[in-house]
Amino acid sequence: MYDIGRSKRAAQAFSLDDVAIMPTRRTRGIETIDLEWRIDAITFDFPLMAAPMDSVMSPATAIAFGRLGGLGVLNLEGLWTRYVNPQPVLDELAAITDAAEATRKLQQIYTEPIKAELIAERLREIRDTGVPVAGSLSPQNTQEFASVIENSGLDFFVVRGTAVSAQHVSNAAEPLDLARFIYDLDVPVIVGGCATYQTALHLMRTGAAGVLVGFGGAATSTNRHVLGIEVPMATAISDVAEARRDYLDESGGRYVHVIADGSMGYSGDVVKALACGADAAMLGTPLARAIEAPGQGWHWGAEAWHEALPRGRRVEVGQVGSLSEVVLGPSHSPDGTMNIVGALRRALASTGYTEVKAFQRIDLIVR
Repeated sequence: MYDIGRSKRAAQAFSLDDVAIMPTRRTRGIETIDLEWRIDAITFDFPLMAAPMDSVMSPATAIAFGRLGGLGVLNLEGLWTRYVNPQPVLDELAAITDAAEATRKLQQIYTEPIKAELIAERLREIRDTGVPVAGSLSPQNTQEFASVIENSGLDFFVVRGTAVSAQHVSNAAEPLDLARFIYDLDVPVIVGGCATYQTALHLMRTGAAGVLVGFGGAATSTNRHVLGIEVPMATAISDVAEARRDYLDESGGRYVHVIADGSMGYSGDVVKALACGADAAMLGTPLARAIEAPGQGWHWGAEAWHEALPRGRRVEVGQVGSLSEVVLGPSHSPDGTMNIVGALRRALASTGYTEVKAFQRIDLIVR
């Protein structure tokens, strides 16, 4: 702990950039590595989710990511559920290079109301291809569209916000009762973001199948400048992983998955997130670099288009290759922007582990 003057004490926290992985005495052949991730009744080829951000996921890219072996999550309050054909809007946005103009344009295009019939149509489009179906809403919109969600044949539902708690208090509207909602919904629910042990433990007690660790829009976020709030992810993941262990004991064996969500721009960041205790990672920026990504080389989160207090920015991330190359390779770039799954395999093999659960026990050093 650190003393900040005479009245405040502060704990030290570490970001993913602050830590590195220690090699062990053993290495493995890369062919021995098993990256399968099983959550609820579905097994995925690798522990990666695609973030429900309009610059990353369309129905088409959610389908493509599912066919590659991961879980694509569609933003159910994004452009695909506001516009019958959002492509002209995306093209217009991609042509804007001025940051202030882009923020104003984002605020304008997201004033179009969310349409329940488009939610159902987009989810049906994904479901008809046979890949796992996942959609996301913020806590504010979950209750309004609950009946649509219940009838859409989802495999997973994600309640995702800047900060999600199990004890939200509001005088303006009746808050979402997460525990009751999860109990009534016959679909596994993943919920977050959270960043502390106690918040994560409360979310786990609601019956969630997974908890998202992170706060805000990561690389696109300006929360630190606007609100003074920042989450050092290495510490946050480690704390939430401890909550997972304690809840496992408390519940008599119920395992809740910890999913890192933010500050993972490169494959090495994903590796370190798993080493800190995450079961899986939700990716935004790395997938926004794919040629097929709807953002066309630009990336933004929900915080960027808030009507009164934007806390994120649209950033140019460029395009490095196809979605398949970004996820599975081959890579023709040495900077960790491509072949993320291959990097995970190589990291485990180089440190002597054959599966992620064991890899979570690896030693870390502070850089």
